[in-house]
Amino acid sequence: MRAYLTWEAAIVRVLGLETSCDETGVAIYDTERGLLAEALYSQVALHAEYGGVVPELASRDHVRKLLPLISEVLAKADMRGSELDGVAFTKGPGLAGALMVGACAGRAMAYGWGVPAIGVHHMEGHLLAPMLEVDAPTFPFIALLVSGGHTQLVRVDGIGCYTLLGESLDDAAGEAFDKAAKMLELGYPGGPQVAKAAERGRTGHYKFPRPMVNRPGLDFSFSGLKTFTLNTVTASREAGTYNAQDQADIANAFQEAVVDTLVIKCHRALVQENLNTLVIAGGVSANTELRSRLAAKLAKTNGRVYYPRPEFCTDNGAMIAYAGHCRLAAGQNEDLGVTIRPRWPMTELDAV
Repeated sequence: MRAYLTWEAAIVRVLGLETSCDETGVAIYDTERGLLAEALYSQVALHAEYGGVVPELASRDHVRKLLPLISEVLAKADMRGSELDGVAFTKGPGLAGALMVGACAGRAMAYGWGVPAIGVHHMEGHLLAPMLEVDAPTFPFIALLVSGGHTQLVRVDGIGCYTLLGESLDDAAGEAFDKAAKMLELGYPGGPQVAKAAERGRTGHYKFPRPMVNRPGLDFSFSGLKTFTLNTVTASREAGTYNAQDQADIANAFQEAVVDTLVIKCHRALVQENLNTLVIAGGVSANTELRSRLAAKLAKTNGRVYYPRPEFCTDNGAMIAYAGHCRLAAGQNEDLGVTIRPRWPMTELDAV
């Protein structure tokens, strides 16, 4: 158990900084008024040329955009930095250089303003993002955290009370979407591109496997599905049948396989833990097919599925501000050193 510094002032307004990957997010959360302001700068166009995130370029762009975004958010909230009660930044997991940008800026500003700072776990931010909605879930629940870097099923009994039930043994679901999109020449980021192409596809034209659903447990594996996609595209090209319609059919089959796998595993987790509330968060949670299929599945058992608004599915400052607020209000904070955790199991977090 770590030791925390003591602050006598009440924690009301917290500035959140998200710089873990390719989105620069800034937001201010207020105890009584909720989210006061937020701003986001996406680096998608910068990295699209390379077909994926280039860590060095991501770090440089965070350096370029972070301070202007902080000024923008303070102006939107009609506040000065000195009126803040705390600063939260993403401590990990993520790209080391990108994390250092937010950690150094956040720790320095907190010191300058004389307020506490807290390093937030990126996936805890995603997990708590639905709490920003009017219709928010209550503990306990099962969380599906599904993004470009993570696919995890977690039992959540409170903030910091997490039990990992299952995770991907190889590629995350979002990473598999990116790779499938590249095989299909659909561009980057892959998730929205594959989903858009799938709308034109004929359901059932191709049948893809549902990995690891025929064995017990809650772990995932998407590398085999990626290979199956490559083999299907290659066979279609060699047969001379690959065209726009075939591209859409393969995208449809791929998306169906991923969604089916996630739905099956989520239902299995709810039954195992005897719960009927599911939270989905992370970039892939914006997938409309996944949302509708999960809602339909849980409706049959009087369950509920919760998710953040679309703009808070991807990385953002609001989720970091909220998660940081929860921990700062509980008396947790960082010392004056700057530390990051590029790899950081969520089960190591302290309970609030």
